[in-house]
Amino acid sequence: MADLTMWLEATGALAGAGGLGYAKVRAPRVYWSLVGMPVTWGRFLLSYRSTMDVCGLTVHPSGLRAFMTRSVARREVQPVPPKIRQVRGTSTGLRVTLRLPAGLEPADVMASSERLRHAWGVHSVTVVETKPGFVELRMTGYDVLRRVRMPRKARPHDMAVPVAVREDGTAFERDYRKAPMALTLGANHSGKSMYQRNLIKGLAQLPVALVGVDCKRGVEQSAFAPRLSALVTTPDDAASLLGALVSEMEERFDLLSRHSVSDLWELPDEVRPVPVVVLVDEVAELFLISSKKDEERRERIVTALIRLAQMARAIGIYLEICGQRFGSDLGKGATMLRAQLTGRVVHRVNDKQTAEMGLADVAPDAVPAASLIQMNRPGTAVAADVSGGWSKIRTPETSRDEVVAVCREFAHLVPELPFLDPFRPYVPAPASTAGPSLVKPRPVTE
Repeated sequence: MADLTMWLEATGALAGAGGLGYAKVRAPRVYWSLVGMPVTWGRFLLSYRSTMDVCGLTVHPSGLRAFMTRSVARREVQPVPPKIRQVRGTSTGLRVTLRLPAGLEPADVMASSERLRHAWGVHSVTVVETKPGFVELRMTGYDVLRRVRMPRKARPHDMAVPVAVREDGTAFERDYRKAPMALTLGANHSGKSMYQRNLIKGLAQLPVALVGVDCKRGVEQSAFAPRLSALVTTPDDAASLLGALVSEMEERFDLLSRHSVSDLWELPDEVRPVPVVVLVDEVAELFLISSKKDEERRERIVTALIRLAQMARAIGIYLEICGQRFGSDLGKGATMLRAQLTGRVVHRVNDKQTAEMGLADVAPDAVPAASLIQMNRPGTAVAADVSGGWSKIRTPETSRDEVVAVCREFAHLVPELPFLDPFRPYVPAPASTAGPSLVKPRPVTE
């Protein structure tokens, strides 16, 4: 009987160890909640003071505090680390709120984030300033970008669309109110198209007008025609569409002037025009020319894009420009346009110069991270903006059919905008099983 009991106990222990090993690989959230978080929490509390001291994140106490420690408490005066205000666990890591003592700034903690990561045995440590004098350490217990799962509460709202997951487990949102114009770069099979799919999927659920510019004959965006207010597939049509957008921009500025406001969102709801998001799939096709007769068309396209990028934010027209490379080698006007694009997302690129095109002018520290993205991690990118902050993100895999279904479901949200009618894509009847392979404009009634 004793042998049987020992055998059952050994079998149970092995089964439990095997289950935890399986969970660590296949269900990392479960493993983190059961094992990783308690172990990391204990290691953090036990080694906090010594770790902060070794990392140089302590300061000498004030004269009064040192006097009270020596004279009243009869203890040795020790350097003061940041005070722990709150520790809470999440499904992906730990969140620790620290109150910085006089003499430390958030940049000091950020500079030591890699050393803190190794000291506490976590996958990553991100430092975020929450308010003056307070920072939050966002510790991630495992690689959340290996198998991407969007947070449950991530939903499109206002003009913000969650499109990816950050390295700290939070959702990365494409917020058009904060970064109205953006540039997305990436080589073939880097996940650039997947990023656009997630973006269109989220935008389709919002009351906005979507304008597609896909000069690869519509192979990327034509499937989303039910939710598009306009779609052009050649540079000539793109020039006409961008000219119409510039004219609409001028009319909207007149509207702002009549109401004595400086921004679209200050207008009353009953007169506020619908926001417009322009999705440019491959910007190089708009800049390149094959003969001298195309120069005039290119000049019109570049001028219109620069004008929209410079001024259209105030009247609710936003640019989402995508490409493999985007620099001075595209010709006159490319760098001027790039300077107006606030948000930057750079996927895996083929050379360091391309990463520098997208990030060096806004977040130089992010260039090495973008240059080291692995080929077996499609959808991984570095997101940055003009504030200098950056983070590594990864887009969840979304099928084309899933995005098409969402576009059909929310096709009723396509607004009536007469200036876009000549560019409205042809949408087959719902009973048809064939997808929209070609795009043709609907006839405009006079």
